[in-house]
Formats: sequence, structure tokens, C-alpha cells
Amino acid sequence: MQFQERISLELEELRRLDRYRVLPDITARDGKDIAVKGQHLLNLSSNDYLGLGDDREMLADYVETLREKRYAMTSSSSRLLTGNHPLYDQLEGALATLYGREAALVFNSGYHANIGIIPALSGRHDLVLSDRKNHASIIDGMKIAEAPWQRYRHLDYDHLEEQLAGAQGRYRQIFIVTESVFSMDGDLADLNRLVALKEKYGAFLVVDEAHGVGVFGERGLGLCEKAGVVQQIDIITGTFGKALASTGAYAVMGTLFREYLLNTMRSFIFTTALPPAILGWSLLTLERQASMNRERQGLLQLASRLRSELIGHSLDVPGESHIVPVITGSNALAVALSLRLRDAGFFCMAVRPPTVPEKSARIRISLRSTLEWDDIARIPELIGREWGA
Repeated sequence: MQFQERISLELEELRRLDRYRVLPDITARDGKDIAVKGQHLLNLSSNDYLGLGDDREMLADYVETLREKRYAMTSSSSRLLTGNHPLYDQLEGALATLYGREAALVFNSGYHANIGIIPALSGRHDLVLSDRKNHASIIDGMKIAEAPWQRYRHLDYDHLEEQLAGAQGRYRQIFIVTESVFSMDGDLADLNRLVALKEKYGAFLVVDEAHGVGVFGERGLGLCEKAGVVQQIDIITGTFGKALASTGAYAVMGTLFREYLLNTMRSFIFTTALPPAILGWSLLTLERQASMNRERQGLLQLASRLRSELIGHSLDVPGESHIVPVITGSNALAVALSLRLRDAGFFCMAVRPPTVPEKSARIRISLRSTLEWDDIARIPELIGREWGA
């Protein structure tokens, strides 16, 4: 069989399984709404959790800053050559101060962070233990690393402790890697339990706060702040690309580890630095979100009400965060629900394997603090009616 023929057959199989994907025709974003093929819909698929990406006044002010400061739109180099703009120092200093940690390091994306940190820190004499539902970027990072790795059952810390106890004394260093808010189920890691296990077994704990930053904690530092364990986690990673409405990612840590990553992390060393224009915007949104505790509380209250209403319609709705998934199991039903919601004026995408495990397709409702209950009140009945059709 020719290569092209095999690829064509595989695409046909994806269509048969309702797993075929196409890029949505997004033509505009306007506050709460998004235009898809010219149709204006309520945007329920964005990770702009605090609505900062749609803050026109803040953007207008920053455009004036760009005119004044003349920040470049490209760095044209890696940070280790000529791309290390002074704004990097300001941004990393602000992050370290906000978290009360020794140091921070900014990356081009959360994916760059997750495919680089574990491979840089671990080797073939070490072991990495990962929550089974960790993001694909964490899994890819473990595949790149020379260290062997195992997965513990999702949020099953008794299982993790069994693995830790069995590995004790057999490896140079054990790493535990987890998300704080799991992006597809919207459920939360028990960071206090993880810190206790890390300390009991001498492990190194890395927590990815991509979906927690901006949403949890008095100053929006994530679930680690809410749990009171900011200082006990070895490396906390976060992203600017979600609640912070920018581009890039970061990690906060001790000075020693920052120095080591700067010298060994391939996805940091061998990539062009972020443009100064992006760094300045990230600094602005980071500072702005720190004072948005009222918005955080409103967002979580809205999510709790939606989840309760959906459960009241006998729907399978896991989690306890601002991410509200409705599990369909069936790919076809997830796609049908997405289309039904679109007809009713809601842009809410179906999520199917391999993004989620087999037979766990879902509608993933991603809420923002700029939404009110009246904006989404029809959704539980719409989904319940379609489910029972």
C-alpha cells in the first residue's frame, strides 16, 4: 500500500469514528461573543477566564505604550544571543516577587516548558511519576526524557504512594508531575497530599498551574496559593496564554534550578525569544489579574451553579472548577450536542479522543468572569433535551 493511500484510509477511519477535525472558521472576537462563519455566538470555548483578552480599554492603553516605548514585534534571536530584552528581567522579577520565590524563568509556551523541564532535570537513573490524566505536553516531555516513567491512577494518591514506596532507594531522584486543574475534567489535584508525599519520600514535585493561574488564590497564583503550598512545591509552572490573556509561559523555582535549566533545557536554549511587545503585555496582565479576586469568586460561583443545574438534568458532569465538562461517552453525541448548541447561539466545542480517553467524549464548557447567569441559563435544558432525544 502506498503511503498516501494509507494516510487517506486513516483519515476516512477518523471520519467514521466521528474523530475527524477541521479548523473552525473564526472571523472575529467581540467581548462575550465570537463570530464563526459570520454567525455570532456566545464564546464558551475560550481559556480567557478573566476576560482580559477582551478588555478594550486596557488594550488601547497598551497600544499607546507601544507607540511610546517602541517595543519591537520580534526578538530575532534566542535569549542566549541577542533576544534577552530587559522586559524579561522585569517580568521574571515580578513573577518571583508575586510568588515569594527566589527566581522565575519565562518560556515561549506551556508546551515548551513541559517538554523541556523534566528532560533537563532527569536522567536514566531517575524516575518520573505522572498523574494518568496529565496534559499531552507533560507526556511528551516524559517521552523525550531519558528517565523511566510511570503513571499513577488519576488523583489516586494511595496508588502514587505505593509507587513511591516501591521505588524508594532504587533511583537517584524521583519526580512527581501533576496538573493542578485538569483541563478536560475540571477537577483538582490535592496539592497538600502531594506535598506530604513529596516530603515523606524525598521526591521533587512539579505542578502545572496552566488552568489554575488567574482563577484560584487571593492573588490569582493558582491552586498552590489556595492550598497554601507555594513554598513547598519545587517548580510551579504557569501560562500566560489562558487567564493572563497573552503568550508564553513561566516557572517559579529556586535560583539553583533556574541556573541549571538556563544551561540545559533544550526547548529554552534552541528557540527564538518572545517579542518585547508580548513581554510588556504579559507584565501588564500579570499585574492586573492580581487584584481581580472579585472576578475569580464570581467565575467559580457561576461554574458551581451551572454544574448543579446540569447535574439536575441527570447529566454526567465531573469537576469542581471553572471548566464544566458534560460527558457523553459517544463521539457522535458530543458532535451532535455541539451543533445543537451552535444552532441555539452557543459556541461550545466537542472534545474527543485522543484529547480525552476512549469512550469519554464530551462537551467542554469553558466559563469566563465576564459572563452572567442569564447568558448561559438555557444550556442545561438544551443539553438535557438533546440528550433525551
